[in-house]
Formats: sequence, C-alpha cells, structure tokens
Amino acid sequence: MSKFITISELSEILKLVHPKSQRPLNHIIRYWEKEFNHIKPKKINNRRYYSTDQVELIKMIKFLLKNNGMTIAGVKKLLNSKINKLDAHDSDGLKAHYYLKNFKDKSKNILKRIKELKKYGKKNSFKS
Repeated sequence: MSKFITISELSEILKLVHPKSQRPLNHIIRYWEKEFNHIKPKKINNRRYYSTDQVELIKMIKFLLKNNGMTIAGVKKLLNSKINKLDAHDSDGLKAHYYLKNFKDKSKNILKRIKELKKYGKKNSFKS
C-alpha cells in the first residue's frame, strides 16, 4: 500500500511555507488542483491525502512553474500532450531538467548521510 501525505506535509516538502510565520501555504496547492485536472487527491473526512505519484507530479508542476518560468497554460499543454511520455528520455526535453535536479538533490543527500556515518564511525572506532 502506498503512503499518503496531507496537504500540509506536501507544502512543507515543496518548501511552500510563509517566510515569516513558517506556516504552510496550502492555498497554492488547492489552486493547482483546480487548474490541473491531473491532481486528484483522495479526500477522507474533508482532508486531502496525496499518493506518492501525486507528490511527484506536483513536484514537477512546481519545478516547471517556479524554476523554468513556464505559465500555467504551458504546463497544462505539456501535461496533456503525449510527447510528455517520451520527453523523459530526451536530454533536451523539458522534464530532463527536473529529473536532473531531482537526481542531484538525492545524490547530495546520500553523500551527506555517508559523511555523517563516517564521522560517527570515527568517533566510536576508538572504543574497544
């Protein structure tokens, strides 16, 4: 069974938080739900829950809107086109930049964890 996350957790993952109050900006995700018919959260007791596939889709939408500077109409057109499926393997494709950034972020996170483990191992290696 896939893990579902709430809209507030998703806002924090996407770093959509108010700079001063640090409260999640859930209204942005709700707006994107209205604009993009691909985003369909599961509603239980009037609370929105997103699957991992939905989270990845919303991450890509945010990347295309915020980082690539695309318009909502442009992202809609991209999501509705069948070229979008083939675009993941094209190095010049629009989604290629998203996947490259995602890969770099995950690699940095793994390297950070390895360094922490090495540091932890050095501290405990003298205890015998």
